[in-house]
Parts: sequence; C-alpha cells; structure tokens
Amino acid sequence: MPLARRSMFLAALLTFGASAPATCADESATPRQPNILYVMSDDHAAHAIGAYGGRLAGLNPTPNLDRLAAEGVRFTNAFCGNSICVPARATVMTGQHAHRHGVRTLNGGLPPKRQTLARMMKEAGYETAMVGKWHLKEEPAAFDFYTVLPGQGQYHNPTFRVRGPKPWPQNEFQFNRYDGIHSSEAITELSLKWLKNRKAKGKPFFLMHHFKAPHDNFQNAEQYDFLYENAEIPEPASLRNREGFGPIGRPQYGTSVGPRNERRNMGHHMFVDPSLSAEDYTGESYRRYLTKYLRTVRGLDDNFAKLIDHLRETGELENTIIFYTSDQGFMLGEHDLIDKRWMYEESLRIPLIVRLPESFRAQFPAAPAPGSTEDAFVGNVDYAPTLLDLAGVAAPTGPGEDGMDGTSFAPLLRGEEQDRPEEAYYRYWMNMTHHDVPAHYGVRTPDYKLAFFYGLPLDARGALPEKVEPYWELYDLNEDPEEQHNVIADPNYASVARNLRDRLNALRADVGDTDAKYPEVLQRAESSWPVVD
Repeated sequence: MPLARRSMFLAALLTFGASAPATCADESATPRQPNILYVMSDDHAAHAIGAYGGRLAGLNPTPNLDRLAAEGVRFTNAFCGNSICVPARATVMTGQHAHRHGVRTLNGGLPPKRQTLARMMKEAGYETAMVGKWHLKEEPAAFDFYTVLPGQGQYHNPTFRVRGPKPWPQNEFQFNRYDGIHSSEAITELSLKWLKNRKAKGKPFFLMHHFKAPHDNFQNAEQYDFLYENAEIPEPASLRNREGFGPIGRPQYGTSVGPRNERRNMGHHMFVDPSLSAEDYTGESYRRYLTKYLRTVRGLDDNFAKLIDHLRETGELENTIIFYTSDQGFMLGEHDLIDKRWMYEESLRIPLIVRLPESFRAQFPAAPAPGSTEDAFVGNVDYAPTLLDLAGVAAPTGPGEDGMDGTSFAPLLRGEEQDRPEEAYYRYWMNMTHHDVPAHYGVRTPDYKLAFFYGLPLDARGALPEKVEPYWELYDLNEDPEEQHNVIADPNYASVARNLRDRLNALRADVGDTDAKYPEVLQRAESSWPVVD
C-alpha cells in the first residue's frame, strides 16, 4: 500500500486483531486489519426497522437487525444524496455526489476504473468480494470476486453473473433448487460459501453483501406467506390527510397508495378491487402493500442472522466491523406516496447501524458503548472514506477522478470529537420518470428542510421531457416532523426561508453542483420564489 495512502490511524489498526493467530514471528508483531462486512439492502426504510421506533416497531419486523443495533451504534441522521438505486450505489463506490461521478439516473453505469472503494480496499491488503445486487451495469472487475444479479435480478431462482472465460456479462448461472430458492437466501448462501472457501484467508476480508429485498414488486419466500395476515398495521396520518402538504394551490404529484393517481397506484400492483370506494380502496391497498413489504423485510432479516452466526461460529465476529444500511429510504404510504425519489424524510433518511467488535473497543476505549445512538449528520457520500479510514487508508481528496466529496465519520466510531456539517444536500435528476416525481434539489438541516422542484429533464439520461411548473417547499421539522404543512408562503417563516435559500446556494457551490450549465433552472428558481425579499 503506498505510503501516501496510509492513515494516521494505521499504527493503531495494526494492533486491532491482536488475538488473531500468527504463522510466524514477524506476523505476530503486525496482526491483520479488521474484516469489514458491509450489508446493504434495497429500499429498506429506516422506519421499517424495529430499533428505529416508529409506527411499525410493534410488528417486530427486524429482530436480528434490532439485536445488531443493541450491540452496535445506530445513526439517527443518515441520509442519501439521491434516492434512487443506481446513483446511490455509485456514490457508495466513489464517495462522490452524483453530479461528479456522473451516474445521475437509472441509465448510468460505473466502469471498473471508477470503482474506487473496491480498488483501494484491495490495495490496502484486503480480499474483496461483491455478492448480490450490483445494478451498476458494468463489470465489478475491481473486486477479487463477484457474483451479482443482472440489473434488478429475480426474486425467485435468480440468475447471477460471475467472472469467467467469456466477456462480461456472458458468464451466468441460475441458482435453483428442486423446491425453489428466494434471492435473499441465495445471496446469503453465496456469501457464506465465499467466506468459507476464500482463497486468501491470511488477509482480512471486505465483503459487500447486497440484498435485492425489499425492492418492489415485493415477493417473499414461501415460509412468510401468512406473516402479518391478521395484524393491525398502523397507517401514517398523512396517508389520508394531505391538506397543506406539497405545492401550494396546485395538484400534488407522485404515484399513490390509493386511487388519487389514476395512472399508477399501489392498488394496481396489489390487484385491489377497483369498484371499492376511495376510502376502502386506500385502506385495502395500504394493508396489502405493507404486508408484502414487511414479509420481504423479515426474510432479509432472517438471512442477515445467518451471516452473523457464521462469523460467531468461526471466531471472526470479534475481528469484524459490520455495517448495515440501505441504498435509500422508502415511502410506506406517507403523504399517500409509494416508492422513493422524494426528498421527504422517509425517502431521504437511510438506516445505518455499525457494530464494533470488542477488539476495536479495546483499542479505542472511548468508542461508543453497545446500544448507543449517534445524532451527527452523515451521508452515503461519507461511506467510502469511512470504510477506507477503518481499514487504515486515507481517502483521496481534491478535483481528480478519484477525489472523494465525503468525509470519514470513523472518528465518531473511535469516540473522538469531530466537527461535522449539520446539513445534508439532496438532488433528484430523473424528472417525472416512472413515479411522477419532478426533478428537485434541496437542503436538510436539524430544524428545517427547503426543496426546490425545478421540474426539468436537463441532460439527465432517462428523465422525461415534460416540464413541470416550478415550486418551493419548506418544512419546520421541529413543529411538523411529518412534513404535513408547507410553510414556504407563511410570512412568519420569511426570514427562515431566505436564510435557508442562502445556505442551499452556498452548499451547492461548496459541492460544485451549481446552475452554471443550466441557466433555465436559475431563472425558474428566481421566478417561482414566493418569499418577499
């Protein structure tokens, strides 16, 4: 590993695995670095994890992830920068915002030379693997090993792409059994097989284990067919009450749970009787939606436990740092919305739980205690530099192709003081595609959220050419945590709105995502600004 890439904490990490067996006298002086298991699901909303509380916690959807939170650190303010699968995954791999890595929509891909995290972990001495949902189109060649789903992949008896004699993506096999197999189980079996048979067991491992679940259309394994069958699933208040939310004095956008959106709503996907009243249609659609979603979540949770059991049985658990997260959040009926894409809290917020092994705590006595919560703002743009930091590698910075926008939050895990920004930047580019969501950007602070819906496709591949009349939304997260009242035109919030707009413009300049290329966006922002300056 080049000296320039060594972190100031490498010396500490070299003593991290002191209990690991050594094969020679020299090795006993420099035990190996910690293993890192990075587990990511797809569309797993934080409020669908019991440990995060909320209306669904009483249904006990994730007993094993809850146990991880009880043994680890649960982050309460983790956010994605673009709530859609492909850009979010590219951000994790590069440590860059979407406008820098270039994967702004579902139509993008990430070539091997841009798979920075995998390449640098390998250079740091790790054996690396990617198993499960990749979704970045090009070959994950920067990893030592991969077995990945093609695109979204199938929920049952999935096909996988592997490294082989033919050019990518022609090397495939179908994971099948006489009684069938669910993708969550198949992906877990593949990860376990790699862990048991990996070639370089003298090295630490870096395994990215990516579930397909619980992405729509939600399909659970057979053993969960009757889970929650008779359960009372609480509805969010905003499912049926949307007054004051969204654009002021205008129709509300987005696909729906109930019949509001005639083109596409969850009732269509769940085969709800269209002759029902709007009230009954919404209730039945929501019940079927959440039942299917939570069954898929429980299957993911049970398979996650198999990974933990293996690490415990092999004695690796206490030398393995474990991350659990999701590529983005998900709307589970809030505001009568489905899917993600929005800057609203349930879509913007992502779960993040980090389990630190006892050997780490012994090395860093000030590390957060098991069961701790961390309220600092972190984003998926910070994941790559954090993982590299924990491996003893300094993330590259600056304007170069590998330069990362995020900052490591590993100091928080070591129990050190860290001055982190109290704001999150968000931008969704794929204007009106699939779920009728206008392109928008905004800033989220501890107290407020300001979003500008500019509603243009610009040059984003896959965005629809439909132009949406621009509008602004402002929410007071202390007084209105469920974001039911857009106060952008309330004169009592005029100074707040102006300050947030200035903060948003400064943040955009800081991350390098300005309207220099898009003068029409700037014109729309100014012409639609409803606050008297």
